[in-house]
Amino acid sequence: MARAVAVKPDHVPADSKPTLDMFTKNIGFTPNMLATFAQSPIAFNAWAALLGSLSKALDVKTRDSIGLAVSEVNGCNYCLTVHSFTAEHMAKLPAEDIVLARKGHATDPKRDAAVQFARKIIESRGHVTDADLQAVRDAGYTDANIMEIVALVAMYSLTNFFNNVFNPDKDFPAVAPAGSI
Repeated sequence: MARAVAVKPDHVPADSKPTLDMFTKNIGFTPNMLATFAQSPIAFNAWAALLGSLSKALDVKTRDSIGLAVSEVNGCNYCLTVHSFTAEHMAKLPAEDIVLARKGHATDPKRDAAVQFARKIIESRGHVTDADLQAVRDAGYTDANIMEIVALVAMYSLTNFFNNVFNPDKDFPAVAPAGSI
């Protein structure tokens, strides 16, 4: 059960409306998470700006795989439904790659290193080892790319925590619990 009401798009604060309208136009509908998040123009617009900037980081398959891995660790069912949907329909990841990403892996060796590293970041709260850092570098990621991975982990954690706190009604297809994949 939702812990905050998803407001109607025409009832959000004026400072959130342009950002929410942009998402609604791009997605084709207003997801409950966004309608809830938009109640705070400061938090919502800050997140949207970060999302926009990080949409240029790495490639879409790696970004979605990181989102799946982080959301799995953080136990965010809302984000798992969103990232599973976008991974399948936008990033064109096969079902087995979506499952692997939730487990912190990928079939592509370079993407696998990024996803494993992202999972280690969230599990260790950023206290990765020198070997963890070297492994992602050895896979071909620059320090700038590694900073982008850290930023993606933080951004996905923000929405994970938001959704875990407010529990908006899910509006993307349900996914299997992790224990059954």
